[in-house]
Amino acid sequence: MSTIETAEIIAALESWSGTAKLSAQELRLASDRLVMALDRDHTLHHVWLVLSVLGRGLPSEAEVREAHRTLLNEGAEALLTQVGRQPVLKKVAHRQVELLHDAVIVDVRHTAETDLATGIQRVARETSKRWAQSHDITLVTWTADGLAMRRLLPAERATALDGAAPVHGKTRSIDKHIVVPVGGSYLLPELAAEPWRTLRLAAMAEFGGVNTGVIGFDCVPLTTAETVGDGMPGAFARNLSAVAKMDRVAAISDAAAVEYSGWRRMLSSSGIPGPLVDSVLLAAEPGKSTSQDEREFAKLVALDNTPLVLVVGSHEPRKNHLAVLQAAERAWREGLEFRLIFVGGNAWNSLDFTDTLESLKRNSRSVDSVSALPDRLLWAGYRLSRFTIFTSINEGFGLPVAESLASGTPVITSNHGSMKQIVAAGGAIVVDPRDDDDILRGIRSMLADEDLYARLRAEAAGYVIRPWDDYASDLWNYFIGSQARNG
Repeated sequence: MSTIETAEIIAALESWSGTAKLSAQELRLASDRLVMALDRDHTLHHVWLVLSVLGRGLPSEAEVREAHRTLLNEGAEALLTQVGRQPVLKKVAHRQVELLHDAVIVDVRHTAETDLATGIQRVARETSKRWAQSHDITLVTWTADGLAMRRLLPAERATALDGAAPVHGKTRSIDKHIVVPVGGSYLLPELAAEPWRTLRLAAMAEFGGVNTGVIGFDCVPLTTAETVGDGMPGAFARNLSAVAKMDRVAAISDAAAVEYSGWRRMLSSSGIPGPLVDSVLLAAEPGKSTSQDEREFAKLVALDNTPLVLVVGSHEPRKNHLAVLQAAERAWREGLEFRLIFVGGNAWNSLDFTDTLESLKRNSRSVDSVSALPDRLLWAGYRLSRFTIFTSINEGFGLPVAESLASGTPVITSNHGSMKQIVAAGGAIVVDPRDDDDILRGIRSMLADEDLYARLRAEAAGYVIRPWDDYASDLWNYFIGSQARNG
């Protein structure tokens, strides 16, 4: 790629950005300048830039390659004519393009639209918040038509960084101002599974000349597809089609890095080098709660002097909550006393769990479920618990395991993958999540073996805290520190 020609093309494209009104003569001169530069150096990168700016939206790979063939076969004049005749251009011609030179773009589209506190949203918020405090970043979402990125509004920023209640409304006027990166970096701290989004991210990563990095949460839709929704494996495959073109994946655990590395090796059969993959271990530090928060939580879940057992996580098959209920019922039948509370929302395919929970409640079992808890009450719940249970089938990290230990509370968790890695220093009983008898063994031991429990409590108290500040800093250094593109 010629640096001189790239500079010429960017300078010419500046004429179509911003709010400046061009005269017919000025537009003709800019077009002539662009045509001359494209005819001299017709790279895929230059075509991507032209389509992004003149087309008022980020193109897909197919659109870039089709336009590139037009440039090679018919010349730059024909390419510009073709772009100007695109039907979609009539709908977006009013948009003003801001060229972001050497910026660090952080895409938080989903996190800016929801106040859900899922594990992915927690990671995206805690990371982006610290990057915004320490570095010059541009937080973006996507336009309503899914064609372009734009800056966050103040209300969206509050949702993305602090979990404030989202404000939904018409975005036609907001979507008038879009951004196109020129160099710099694009970072994705959340999961992007929307087809329209992954199509454009793949093209930007391959042709945009932008350093790209993504947090790799897990490959569960590939490795344990039976535990996810019907549409998720396909959506996740499309996500990986974009990640395949990116430069770096920061897996949240060694186990997640193994999954992504295995997937990367498969790419060689398609002649794709794939991204660099390394693990940047996720943070785990205790949140803040007061004695008043503990009283409020205790009242919310009708807690008395009975030992509290907490299960944190969304109600979906992979989290294995139905198996926990089955083991708990057998423990109650044995005469063990405890109050079992599930904390989590975002439920799907959870009818069996819900039906079983309601049946146990009708039979006067001490069990209930709450959702949408503020962080202060969640941390109060961790601290009030005798122990927690997180026996997921597969996790990229298992944040509730680390959060429980960070609060000084022992945990029953799965005996493999990232969950086993988190509890390597102690504070836990590991069980086979597919064996109800083994889960029951863990519950029984936590409630009845006081010597064992005292040891586990002491080990949990000594858990080594990994602050979010450290995690965000390590991520930044991995993604941005070298600014090196892969391959």
